[in-house]
Amino acid sequence: MKFRFFPWMPLVVLLLMAGCRAAGPERPARTVAEFFNKYESRSGFKATDWNAGLTTRLLLGRLGSLGGNNDLTQALSSVRSFRVITFAPTSSSAQKLVADGLVSEVNGLLANERYTPLTSSGDSNMRYATRKQGDRISEVVATSSVSGVPDSFMLMSIGGNFTQGQLDQLIKVLPGVADMSK
Repeated sequence: MKFRFFPWMPLVVLLLMAGCRAAGPERPARTVAEFFNKYESRSGFKATDWNAGLTTRLLLGRLGSLGGNNDLTQALSSVRSFRVITFAPTSSSAQKLVADGLVSEVNGLLANERYTPLTSSGDSNMRYATRKQGDRISEVVATSSVSGVPDSFMLMSIGGNFTQGQLDQLIKVLPGVADMSK
């Protein structure tokens, strides 16, 4: 049997090779959602995922109104999802992830053009980044380390539809939420 060469064959081979590399485990995440999907079931990671239904958002809004701050109340009722992933290198495979640049991957995905870093305020070691759609903030991301655990970190992603004033109030309460989730 004679092999026939078609001009498009090298292109197909290159596409197949690129697809195999893109599916590999060491490809850096480009968004927070990709990061969660990539690491949430690996050793050393603990993930919590919460999606707010209408009833829950109304309850959060009601609870927020007890505090008296309208922007905070509106921010709480605008929360659609809340995801937290913590990492502590507790196994040899988790320690290898640190050596391979896991924290650099987190920093790189937040430096991505999709996220805008915010300046931290106060004593907190939390860093913030946002993703916008028009003049509204669709995602707030907060990162910090886990206290007392070297080479650790925590990544929070809060999805919603926030104004700048609501974001400012939400950032004031996130360090307390982070302490409760550790």
